[in-house]
Amino acid sequence: MIEFNSIKKIYDNKVALDVENLIISSQESIGLVGNNGAGKTTMLSLVLDLIQATKGFVTSDGLKVNASDEWKSYTGSFLNEGFLIPFLSPMEYFEFIASLHGLNRDDIMKFLDEASGFYSDDIMSKKYIRNLSAGNKNKVGIIAAMMWGPKLLVLDEPFSNLDPSSQSWLKNRLRKLNREGVTMLISSHDLNHISEISTRILLLENGTLKKDISSGDGTLKELENYFNVTE
Repeated sequence: MIEFNSIKKIYDNKVALDVENLIISSQESIGLVGNNGAGKTTMLSLVLDLIQATKGFVTSDGLKVNASDEWKSYTGSFLNEGFLIPFLSPMEYFEFIASLHGLNRDDIMKFLDEASGFYSDDIMSKKYIRNLSAGNKNKVGIIAAMMWGPKLLVLDEPFSNLDPSSQSWLKNRLRKLNREGVTMLISSHDLNHISEISTRILLLENGTLKKDISSGDGTLKELENYFNVTE
């Protein structure tokens, strides 16, 4: 579904990402792990055509993402609060996103009812998004990315700033979406969470792919051992 073709991204003579060839198949749940600066957000940004590669290109369903808009019709994403519209309330934002995908208010309310274990009353208030907490902004972005039923879901650190109940709901929902055939590309610093939701783990370090692991019973331990630093 997604292919990285001789990708290189350089900022100020520093290589942020260097991936010769990588294929992500349809219905895979890909977990991206790595320390800060490893290249995770750069990889996600290239998939979403938010930045231009210095060399190479990314395709989604066989089409170059920087030469076509067709991939946007099936791709749900949330990387940071820059994706939000700060002067709207959460409901106004949901209605805007829904309108782009042919949904109505009833569709929104149906999803919100299913997601009631994920969000707090602030999400249903008339507060502007800019006045919400970091965790609630994250929830608004995640809800908007998922509610219209994309076949590709791209999330950057979705568990960040979430309370334990919301993290549990999100893990269960992501696993359910993958079982239903949604392809996912998700980064996280939480090795436990990412091991639980992924069918395959990509470990990045200094912009290069160090490990490509099919998830299994020993995945979490392997990751913990890799990142274990002894004095």
